[in-house]
Amino acid sequence: MKKGQILEGIVERVDFPNKGVVKVREENGEEAVCIVKNVLPGQKISFCVQKKRSGGAEGRLMEVLEKAENEVESPCPHFMSCGGCLYHNLSYEDQCRLKQEQVKKLLDQVLCRQDAWEFEAIKPSPAVYGYRNKMEFTFGDEVKDGPLSAGLHKRGSFYDIVTVSGCMIMDEDYRRILTAVREYFEKSGLPFFHRLRHTGYLRHLLVRKGAKTGEILVALVTTDGIDSVAEKKSEEVSEAGIWADEMKETASGVVSPGETKDVLSYIDGFAKTLLRLPLDGKIVGILHMVNNAVADVVRSDETRLLYGRDYFYEELLGLRFRISVFSFFQTNSPGAEVLYSTAREFIGNLSGREESGEEPDKVVFDLYSGTGTIAQLMAPMAKKVVGVEIVEEAVKAARENAALNGLNNCEFIAGDVLKVLDELEEKPDFIILDPPRDGVHPKALKKILAYGVERIVYISCKPTSLARDLGSFLEEGYRVEKAVCCDQFPWTGNVETVCLLSKLHADQHIEVELQMDELDLTAAESKATYEEIKDYVLENTGLKVSSLYIAQVKEKCGIIERVNYNLPKSENSRQPKCPPEKEAAIREALGYFRMI
Repeated sequence: MKKGQILEGIVERVDFPNKGVVKVREENGEEAVCIVKNVLPGQKISFCVQKKRSGGAEGRLMEVLEKAENEVESPCPHFMSCGGCLYHNLSYEDQCRLKQEQVKKLLDQVLCRQDAWEFEAIKPSPAVYGYRNKMEFTFGDEVKDGPLSAGLHKRGSFYDIVTVSGCMIMDEDYRRILTAVREYFEKSGLPFFHRLRHTGYLRHLLVRKGAKTGEILVALVTTDGIDSVAEKKSEEVSEAGIWADEMKETASGVVSPGETKDVLSYIDGFAKTLLRLPLDGKIVGILHMVNNAVADVVRSDETRLLYGRDYFYEELLGLRFRISVFSFFQTNSPGAEVLYSTAREFIGNLSGREESGEEPDKVVFDLYSGTGTIAQLMAPMAKKVVGVEIVEEAVKAARENAALNGLNNCEFIAGDVLKVLDELEEKPDFIILDPPRDGVHPKALKKILAYGVERIVYISCKPTSLARDLGSFLEEGYRVEKAVCCDQFPWTGNVETVCLLSKLHADQHIEVELQMDELDLTAAESKATYEEIKDYVLENTGLKVSSLYIAQVKEKCGIIERVNYNLPKSENSRQPKCPPEKEAAIREALGYFRMI
């Protein structure tokens, strides 16, 4: 295979995450493997080789020449155009089966070194369509200089946006809100934030809704470029003399002439537009947030409350939770009830004292606790539950939620798990882990293992991270009792996995050496190449960085390079220094790939 070569082949399997394995015959007669995304097992495809490496290559899908036997027509009008769902051309049953196979393959590579373990059948989501309780939309255009779009990123594009008003995984109220907001701001003429030029005003629209309560929270994210935008509009008015007249009519009503005088008036008009909409749920809060960051992320440097309150309520398994804009909460509420019920079943009866009428006597650590959902579900069965979470806002919400639910045996601590564990004098009897996608930090994992608790429940939203971390558990005398997938994300390539680990007795413990290079890990879990670092920086910040800049930052971070790598050809030659903005982006990438 050569870079740029167009080849054909049949997809043998699709590994997690979204890694289609295609075998082709080289000119020398040898078989080679190419990884192609956005495909299904059994499809015959044509693809273009983009990267060539020892042991294989990566390619880009060109065309599906023959469909897979179990492939169906997608009911979603945006399938293959937006970058959200992967498996809308499979039945839900086949999709669940595929995810289960992917996770089983990953775990088998680690757990083949222990005795028998149980892998339960995947637990499907109770809600297949309209299950999302949180959507983040981006303002942009679908084609260069085209009309305003507000939706999700176009598949394979960092810049182009697809208005997904027909998206099937979001609630009907989301569609109504998205359509009204896009039409309103299209008439306003306010520019969207351009992720390449770093100019413009409109950035994101965030919508959250309680599946049980029907309460809706809406947040508009913009830059603070009000003065420049207002000046631009003023120039347009003086040239055309029609701005005020055209802006009176909106998608959902009339904006008074006084509201067209400055940009903030449009923000207030945006709130009024939302409140006029006929919705199944009820809007309880509307916020305007300012974000001047270069990276295309939803965050707030400043927040203005336009209407109501800055939180909404959701209910899970009989408990009530107060959720703010940035609170971590499972995006599929019905699916979350299945997930958390499974975790509670895995941990089981903590001591048996509850059945005898005695007070529970066990301490549970809920690490990476978010808004304290799992901690509060475990509280009735424990003497005490200690939750640790690095996001202070989430910890504040967890404390409020515990009080709301009348739970007085929950303690929530704000801080990094790595540091907080050193400060805790209390020792746990059981541990629940629900880390972010990258898994548990290696140093934190050592401290967790040092407790030597009998049982640990590990909840993972990224099976490759789970597979990597399980190696450390096995080395420290743990074994996997059972595991199960809980589908929280129908039609996407993601899935949650719950794993129960128990401590082996010393007389039964056999030391094994696990070589991490034997695992089928993605680049993010092993070691990133220069090209992967460049791709990550471009995708997340819009910045292009050179190999030279990456090498300079690596040196600063103490990462040893090959001898004479990227050295100047003469002693007197001068090399450009990596700008601070690009250095920060490269450091972020190195952190993501766990190289620092």
